[in-house]
Amino acid sequence: MSVDDREEILKYYELHETIGTGGFAKVKLGRHLLTGEKVAIKIMDKLALGDDLPRVKTEIDAMKNLSHQHICQLYHVIETSKKIFMVLEYCPGGELFDYIISKDHLSEEEARVFFRQIVSAIAYVHSQGYAHRDLKPENLLIDEEHNLKLIDFGLCAKPKGGLGYHLNTCCGSPAYAAPELIQGKAYIGSEADIWSMGVLLYALLCGYLPFDDDNVMALYRKIMRGKYSIPKWLSPSSTLLLNQMLQVDPKKRITVKHLLSHPWLMQGYSDAVQWQSKYPLGHLDEDCVTELSVFHKRSRESILELISEVRSIHQYYTVNKLTLDGTEFTLSTPVTRKMASKKHENKENVDTESPLSIENTFALPAPNTPFAKRQVETQLQTIPFQAPAFKGTLHLTNENLEHTCYMGPTHVGSSQKKRKTKIFGSLERSLDKVITMLTPSKKKGSARDRPRKLKAHYNVTSTQLLNPDQLLNDIIVVLSKKHVEYVQKGYTLKCQTRSHVGKGSVEFALEVCQLSKPKVVGIRRQRLKGDVWVYKRLMEDLLSSCQV
Repeated sequence: MSVDDREEILKYYELHETIGTGGFAKVKLGRHLLTGEKVAIKIMDKLALGDDLPRVKTEIDAMKNLSHQHICQLYHVIETSKKIFMVLEYCPGGELFDYIISKDHLSEEEARVFFRQIVSAIAYVHSQGYAHRDLKPENLLIDEEHNLKLIDFGLCAKPKGGLGYHLNTCCGSPAYAAPELIQGKAYIGSEADIWSMGVLLYALLCGYLPFDDDNVMALYRKIMRGKYSIPKWLSPSSTLLLNQMLQVDPKKRITVKHLLSHPWLMQGYSDAVQWQSKYPLGHLDEDCVTELSVFHKRSRESILELISEVRSIHQYYTVNKLTLDGTEFTLSTPVTRKMASKKHENKENVDTESPLSIENTFALPAPNTPFAKRQVETQLQTIPFQAPAFKGTLHLTNENLEHTCYMGPTHVGSSQKKRKTKIFGSLERSLDKVITMLTPSKKKGSARDRPRKLKAHYNVTSTQLLNPDQLLNDIIVVLSKKHVEYVQKGYTLKCQTRSHVGKGSVEFALEVCQLSKPKVVGIRRQRLKGDVWVYKRLMEDLLSSCQV
């Protein structure tokens, strides 16, 4: 990253360790300077993206239009001459896949909790006229309240003719692809999503894929036949639901509407799956407005007036596209300022049309949950263009209003009570926090001289050992036996396997940590890149070789 790029992001966020890599993107843990809230910062190199730049535009446009309790929130987009930074809600629980690893496979009760959340997210996505088209466990993250958040909308489609419009692009991950996709037929995006959800549910319940083969053509043949094994621990009701989702003929597949109140999903619940958003777009959080007025020493009324002006400008530029030298761009998203030529546009997506109504997709019951608070006014989160300064002594452009408006995610339900206190609380405390963050650390050592203290979590496996150095040595011995290359930094090992047939190499991190309950040392796992099922088998092998 160049000095200029780094300086631009460091105006607003601290950058910490890499928490994920893939393709042309790297994801780093960040911390917002003003609030101290942790965020995930997805960093993309524009030159390396090349023809994939429209995919980034698709992802940003979709995430700006989607606001749901089970979809990862996009807070902020920053574009420089070389980089695109997407600032996203941080989910400390990591990938759903790692949870499967910790359990081998999930009980029906656990799987049901997660799957209801997945159905909720997809029903909402479909109600807004989108098909996700890349559903898999690694695209579902777990937040600090143990709830799922759907990510990666780079392959989503919003068909111009509505959700019933046929698509032609074959995309997604082979193991989760519906038969009609791999046959090269025109397909309905929502129907393809249901198939992928069936594969995902099977992975949750069984701990492995229903269709798998190192040879892609052999894998496709298995998918086309639609035959898979039924492990003995699956109940008849689970088997029936999987059969209804994994129908080779898309017209025979169950619909999202019928999934909402499916008997398997209703076991232990009195209500159908609630798909409606608890975070409606355009909702202003009162506490956020109050904190803005305190921070900028202005009245609440003046802050509300400024927000209204910014929103008006944003809406104007969103609906008024400009054409210049045959290249189309929209001022509502930073990626589109230097758009790829029209030949690279995704014909299946539209950029500025309002979401389709529920009636155009499927009939669902009216919401029965009250609107919950949203910590940030979503339309302000990703306003990229620089507007003139407003009148008065407070020169609050819509860009710095955007940055100031940033607050971390607010959760609902029982978690809302825990986090009801304001992020600031007082101006004095917020300034103390800023001073602390901006003060350089006196300790410059790059490696830890002792392991981190972490809470027990599903991606942290406890051991029977009390000595962290012994555990670290044990892990290194196992990695050497498995011919896994690694780089050590303190108690963290960044590892890479050799290339597997047809699946490439796998990169992951292992960290020896100190647990307080019980007082033992543990191993924190994190996949960084590569095939998740190769990673799963390797982790199971590794953990069985250590004293866990």
